[in-house]
Amino acid sequence: MSVYFFLGIFTLVVLDQFTKWLAITKLKPIHDYPIVDGVFHLTYVENRGAAFGILQGKKILFIIITVIVMAFITVYYHKLPSGGKYNWMKFCLILIGGGAIGNLIDRIRLNYVVDFLYFKLIDFPVFNVADICVVVGVAILAVLILMTPEDEGFL
Repeated sequence: MSVYFFLGIFTLVVLDQFTKWLAITKLKPIHDYPIVDGVFHLTYVENRGAAFGILQGKKILFIIITVIVMAFITVYYHKLPSGGKYNWMKFCLILIGGGAIGNLIDRIRLNYVVDFLYFKLIDFPVFNVADICVVVGVAILAVLILMTPEDEGFL
């Protein structure tokens, strides 16, 4: 087992949970705090669904999916060779895993996910650090897969 895998995921989960703790203790009582008024706000939201609030109240489904995804990520991470382009793939899996576990902790502990980052100017759904990890990890992974010649593929 790779120490980088577990240390990376642990670090991301701690960062995510710390920012959510701040949101609960400092932001929840006031609900909204403009960083750049009308553009970017810290807005406390309890999301009982998935991205964009879909599938509200499906906690058990999200827990099952997260466990399956984490099993896949863990096995696949440890099957990848070290070095070069594979390090980027591993980095993506750590980002996705850290984000998935961060939101899983909320679902189990609170029955909802704490969201607090809000781009008000474009009315983008409120999100959190775990969501950023998952989206950035998936985006980089997609670029890696799409930009790697077929004969040198990752999959």
